[in-house]
Amino acid sequence: MPDVERLAERFANDSYHIDNIYRLVIQPKSVHRPFRTLKYGFLFIIRGSVRISVNDTIYELRRGEVFHAAPDMHMEAKVISESELEYYSVFYSLSNMSVADSNHECNAHFRLEVETIPKVIELLTMLHQNADTPGGIGKLRVKEIFLSIMHQVLAGHKNRVSSSSANKEVIEEAISYIKRNYMNLLTLEELAAIHAMNTKRFSYYFYKYTGYRPIDFVIQYRMERASELLKIGNFPISDIAVSVGYANPLYFSRAFKKKFGVSPSAYIGNDD
Repeated sequence: MPDVERLAERFANDSYHIDNIYRLVIQPKSVHRPFRTLKYGFLFIIRGSVRISVNDTIYELRRGEVFHAAPDMHMEAKVISESELEYYSVFYSLSNMSVADSNHECNAHFRLEVETIPKVIELLTMLHQNADTPGGIGKLRVKEIFLSIMHQVLAGHKNRVSSSSANKEVIEEAISYIKRNYMNLLTLEELAAIHAMNTKRFSYYFYKYTGYRPIDFVIQYRMERASELLKIGNFPISDIAVSVGYANPLYFSRAFKKKFGVSPSAYIGNDD
């Protein structure tokens, strides 16, 4: 992952020239045969998704993601969405002095996530429309729009990374809270409120980091604890149900069977 602050400084201070701007629509399942890149360039994914291999590193790019590559990189690509792939490509050249700097952030391939995709699409459309405007004023307009795009992309990516890091910590706290309180009544509204999120946002990030919706995670954890209790002692099913948060033994048995494929009593009998 690039250092976005240093990358921003490069585009703010370095000498470079915008060479070409293209808008392309590629049919589903299309394959781009292996080739060598010739220029520095950005791909802005507008819709659809594509799998790109660059120097044996695989990227799966979707709407709202930006990909960068440098010259002389080995690439191949395949559209992996059922819909068309639409993207803008912006190619640029660095000055000879910049190219000679092996530590230059642009001499690398990387992916960025855009936070304000509608605004970026609007700017890309303007950039494409002004690409062939003649004269110094026209070139200045192109660079102005390009810098606006880079500001949106880099600032948005930085915000997403910071937000994701903070949200991951919140979800880790939520998981710990669930493990301490799984035997009590837990609702999505309560879990979200305790961790200062609305239910939609909390559910989204919980699923992103765990692969489970919050209440599904609660159920899974309760069933795991129940299976442990069934293994270690000859407890009545009703007591185990209450111990893991179920006042109704029948409801508990149904949830347990859904998880393990057998009823609690049969689970005890099948234990090795």
